[in-house]
Amino acid sequence: MKFTFAKASVALLALTLLAAAALSETQQHRHWHRGGMWAGLGFYGHQLGLSDAQKAQVKDIMTKERPTLRPLFQQLAQSRMQLQQYQASGNFDEAQVRAMAAQQAQLMTELTVQRARIQSEVIKVLTPEQKTKLAELQNQRMQRFQQRLQQQAPAGQTTEPQQ
Repeated sequence: MKFTFAKASVALLALTLLAAAALSETQQHRHWHRGGMWAGLGFYGHQLGLSDAQKAQVKDIMTKERPTLRPLFQQLAQSRMQLQQYQASGNFDEAQVRAMAAQQAQLMTELTVQRARIQSEVIKVLTPEQKTKLAELQNQRMQRFQQRLQQQAPAGQTTEPQQ
């Protein structure tokens, strides 16, 4: 009887993890469609006071880039799901996990390159004042991030960026 309960518990845990992973990927995908961090302006688009023409240009850029990005996001989601399924299996083979991690790293590298390229296109749409405002907002965000890192660091450790 205990053995059956254990099997049922493991199955329920696995289903919960899979559902959470699926929901997570859905939320990330919806964020991207709203123009979130992949829109090239990050979280600052609404603070820059874009004109309707600028908004249309950014939308055109993102529409043009969607066919390039979509397969990368799908591959990354599939890779993450495979790793989660592998972890849920209870087996551990370091070589296998390293291969999966390397695949994810390669996909993240490609997405990072694509994001930088798209951001450079989007920034060309901005006025000089908007570019200055974007730089200020990004600096403020980085400062808040550094403050959080310092607050979370154990006593005696520094979180200064290495150069």
